Amino acid sequence: MNDILNAIPIGFGLAFMIGPVFFVLLETSATKGFRAALVFDFGVILADIIFISFAYYGSRTMLEKIKDDPKLFLLGGGILFIYGLLTFFKSRKPVITDADLVVVEKNNYIGLFFKGFFLNFINIGVLAFWLGMIVIVSPNLEMNHTRIITYFGVVLLSYFVTDLFKIVLAKQLKNKLTPAVIWKIKRGMGITLMVFGLFLAAQGFVSKETKQKIDNAIENKMNKS
Repeated sequence: MNDILNAIPIGFGLAFMIGPVFFVLLETSATKGFRAALVFDFGVILADIIFISFAYYGSRTMLEKIKDDPKLFLLGGGILFIYGLLTFFKSRKPVITDADLVVVEKNNYIGLFFKGFFLNFINIGVLAFWLGMIVIVSPNLEMNHTRIITYFGVVLLSYFVTDLFKIVLAKQLKNKLTPAVIWKIKRGMGITLMVFGLFLAAQGFVSKETKQKIDNAIENKMNKS
């Protein structure tokens, strides 16, 4: 029970971490509706499950090298930047600007699922985060397989439940969206993704010593809590 109670705040906090997934989830809910955002979030969760599995069952030495490989940060950041660039220029300004008109688009749920998956999966920082969590939390759980699986399962579940509330709240805006507003949202989303892409790529230039200091600071903070 203590493991569960300790895991819930972690999942809740993760749901509000500012990143590309956070903004795209809200944008998807507001412009495409609840089901579309839910499918998108399933893709995000699957990427997290794969990362946690890699971190738990994989070779720690290999993963430590992967998470600090600057090429992967540059690759992930480049992909995210290009995706944001395409999103920015793909959105066309609507000719119809009737304030009462709402655009209804047919959703591609398979595409949304893979969009959520790859948007999370290309961020090597997510793997680094889960690897750090495994390294820090596992000893506190006495390296017990059942406790570890339960802990991270609750983290993801509380993360998902919190996302549901975010999706519902963002969905309330859908009926108020006009073509002009949707166009502005998509253009803004494109800029946001490009910024996060540049930020992710920039991490490839951060020295290993600086990263180690950051990791140590995070570990010390979690151990104190």
